[in-house]
Amino acid sequence: MRFGVGDDPQIVRWLGVLWGKSKERAGGVMNLLMSHLLDTAAVGEVLWDHYLAPATRELLDEVAGGPGRGRALFAWLCGIHDCGKATPAHQRLWPEGAQAVNKAGLTWHEPTAARNRWRHDLAGGCLLEEALEQAGWHAGHVAWVWPLVAGHHGLIPAEGELPEPSRAKGQLRGNSDWRRVQAAVIEFFTRELGFADLNAVQPVLVPSRATQLHLSGLVVMADWIASDERHFKGIDDLARVSIEGARERAERAWADLGLRRGWGARAEPGPEAFEERFGQSPRPSQSLVIEVARTMAEPGLVVVEAPMGEGKTKAALAAAEILAARFGADGVFVGMPTQATSDPIFSQVRQWLGKVGPELPSQVALLHGKRKFNKEWRRLLESSPDEAEERFGGVDEFGMADEDDAYGLPSSPGSGQRERQVPAEWFLGAKRGLLCPFVVGTIDQLLMTATRTKHVMLRMAGLAGKVVVLDEVHAADVYMSRFLAEGLWWLGQARVPVVLLSATLPPRQRQQLVEAYLAGAASREEFALEAPIQTVGYPCVTTAWLDTNSQEPVVRTSDTSSWRADLQVEVEVLAESIPDARASREQRRQAQHAADVAVAELLRQRLGQGGCALVIRNTVARAQSLYELLRQPAWFGEDVDLLHARLISQERADRTERCLTMLGAARDDTDEESVQRPQRFVLVATQLAEQSFDVDADLLVTDLTTIDLLLQRIGRLHRHDNVIRPAGVDRPRVVITGFDPGAGKAPNILPASEVIYGRYLLMRSAAQVLQAATVSTEDSAKTGNSWAIPSQVPDLVACVYEPARQVVPEAWRDVEQAAWEEWEQRQRDRASKADAFLLTRLGEHESRTLAGLHSSGPSSAGTERDMEAVVRDGEPSVEVILVRRDGDRYRTLASRPLTQNGDVAPDLLDEVLGATVRLPSKFTAVAPSQLRPLAGWYGHPWLRHSLALVLDQAGRAEVDGQPFCLPNGTTLRYDKKLGLVEEPTTAGR
Repeated sequence: MRFGVGDDPQIVRWLGVLWGKSKERAGGVMNLLMSHLLDTAAVGEVLWDHYLAPATRELLDEVAGGPGRGRALFAWLCGIHDCGKATPAHQRLWPEGAQAVNKAGLTWHEPTAARNRWRHDLAGGCLLEEALEQAGWHAGHVAWVWPLVAGHHGLIPAEGELPEPSRAKGQLRGNSDWRRVQAAVIEFFTRELGFADLNAVQPVLVPSRATQLHLSGLVVMADWIASDERHFKGIDDLARVSIEGARERAERAWADLGLRRGWGARAEPGPEAFEERFGQSPRPSQSLVIEVARTMAEPGLVVVEAPMGEGKTKAALAAAEILAARFGADGVFVGMPTQATSDPIFSQVRQWLGKVGPELPSQVALLHGKRKFNKEWRRLLESSPDEAEERFGGVDEFGMADEDDAYGLPSSPGSGQRERQVPAEWFLGAKRGLLCPFVVGTIDQLLMTATRTKHVMLRMAGLAGKVVVLDEVHAADVYMSRFLAEGLWWLGQARVPVVLLSATLPPRQRQQLVEAYLAGAASREEFALEAPIQTVGYPCVTTAWLDTNSQEPVVRTSDTSSWRADLQVEVEVLAESIPDARASREQRRQAQHAADVAVAELLRQRLGQGGCALVIRNTVARAQSLYELLRQPAWFGEDVDLLHARLISQERADRTERCLTMLGAARDDTDEESVQRPQRFVLVATQLAEQSFDVDADLLVTDLTTIDLLLQRIGRLHRHDNVIRPAGVDRPRVVITGFDPGAGKAPNILPASEVIYGRYLLMRSAAQVLQAATVSTEDSAKTGNSWAIPSQVPDLVACVYEPARQVVPEAWRDVEQAAWEEWEQRQRDRASKADAFLLTRLGEHESRTLAGLHSSGPSSAGTERDMEAVVRDGEPSVEVILVRRDGDRYRTLASRPLTQNGDVAPDLLDEVLGATVRLPSKFTAVAPSQLRPLAGWYGHPWLRHSLALVLDQAGRAEVDGQPFCLPNGTTLRYDKKLGLVEEPTTAGR
């Protein structure tokens, strides 16, 4: 470092012994504290030059006081993070370093210090707050800067948590000599970055809390990179410490790690871009989305409502490219409702980006817990160096992979010099997935950004600076909607452009989503528009932003025509007798059999001349029961298949691909008219077939569900043009079962459906169905009308979801009122439950700083299962790997041998992983205590945390030779055709 004539030699001597990283954590050579601070500042400069989005740089320039000033401020914020290590509390922790510090004259009373603890992140917040106040900084700037330092290990404390514990009697903070060297660390570091003094660093604007959280995440990112001993080996001689040397190290590290930004600053694409990207002219709804993106005056929210199959995803990607160019975003996050729906979009995003720039597809990360089963992701990893597949194939969707290092460092060297097909290795480690330039994953990624969890700032840093696209937002229930609204609040405040997609969005939900985003943009606790948002046509687009001059909201709606003419969908009800609550198991079995026979008879009649039918059941058990009947030779035999979530992963993937091949759209390289469909075929499925499942059915039979989801299911009906349909199924028809319409009284609905969807909405949906339906019961028959799809979709959804609209018959009103009261109470309870986990507590949205963000601790224990339960409102799900016991050894489900301990040969790994299945929720509580990995799995990188469910020769689950069962005698059996089946044990039959 450079020292002037006036620099105190004693201070210089002390700076030459204060350590930032021990030998063990700095490549065998102790790294001085000043070296680490400058390394981190230099990484901050590299992040500015090679990573930060244009919008982020522009904003930080404004905060710092003008063009060109933001870079220096950002580097200073990154580097100052570890100033709290200049304390006895930290320097005593490494014996060799502590000895050198003592020898230089900096001392403490070890017995007192040893009995207490003062973390260096808290100490840093305390020291910096005092230093900034003494330098004359404005209180508002002091208040937002110290939390970045105090929270750089993932938890941001309240101001009252900063001071040294009083019982330490000053031994953790140190005496007057310590205070001199603490001030010197901050002063010398500041001067080395080119500032005249600490006062010269002071910003001119207080950034929003969202920007502060974004900055906090970037500080963590810079610290983690600069803490990598492979690229920042220790320097123990103060004379060799300089910002120039740190810059050289930082540039080399960035290149070696292979880190890259997204697409950088880009010109707005022209009108020809859509056809260039997707090989087709835009449909009217797609043109509308593109147009509103071009005309938005500020970053804001775009809500796209359009029918199933309309091409909303392509429109959203085209809009994202425009919004990024106009508002300085450097990447895109695409959030899907499920892992299964994320996989095809991953491929689509890579193809789209390949048309934008040939170097961009390799920058796309797939982020969910089952990505190791995605063939494209596996292929890309296999082409990457250093066993990337083994280490990064399955980092879970919440970023909660093993974190043996406080800085989340990978366990083996990076290799940025070689060509990669996936984002840089550094991005694929724990908690860092969202920092990739382009990300496709589940919506949970956004929902987790709205939770008060450790290192939540990394998630915010990953989303800010991108365009966020969320598909199927109607799938968020009241619980998930609380996290979605909170996430939109933060994105609104961060001025992140957001595109929401839905085919069946209730008006009330649309209003709530828009108001949540505007509340964030206005930095208010809540924001109520003066009037409800009114949409007229369908498809339609709603845009919303906050005018920066007037601070008033701008909300606009536009509509256009669908690219396809309406389908006149005939609605039919197949009444089902529902046993009452007192029915015996045998009575329920008989009722289910009768219901299955009724559906089978209907299918045999309607498919008499051929055709393809889709039957959607609300539970796995009902789907399995119907399939067992239909596959009998007397019914449909081999012309039937089954798809649900309790099939092992590989079988489910194979069946899904088979169904898409038989019933999906034509490939790009084929003539749609030449696609061969089965002459007769029935697919029995659960909610997996409800959305983002591109099959075309000639006939749909479905259990009653809420109207929006019912319309989603209808979206699979007569989906594609140029399909030759046999007589009997040549007109689109949906047959709705799973309830008894009754005769002049409220319908009797399957209890399982009521548990899933709630009686109130099901009753109102049933009323809409019965208004249009042809109803056949034992007592009567009614000929109905049809639904015009998609033009009627908005009104059908609104009728059910707007309580003020009278939908049910007069005879149902009392039952509906009771159901509504129960539903409202449950909604309130679930919303209240979600509030306990939200990032911002009620009443704190208008706070000016991050202080106290984690003062009551993180909102979850932090395991993958806990994360899923937090944002999905349920018991943590449990996935197991099925293996068979064969005497004293194990076999895969396909009977290939494993060892006595279950060791897995490399060529069997895919087969073993492919036998993963999710247990029914009722087994969640007992599984972790009874199941464990096989002995040979404990050292395996992918299997060491996987629970094994051992099957006997008959396919029944066991633990140590005894049935794996619940206290009521329910056990599990795996059947290759049926999947995982719940059944009573022999003793319970």
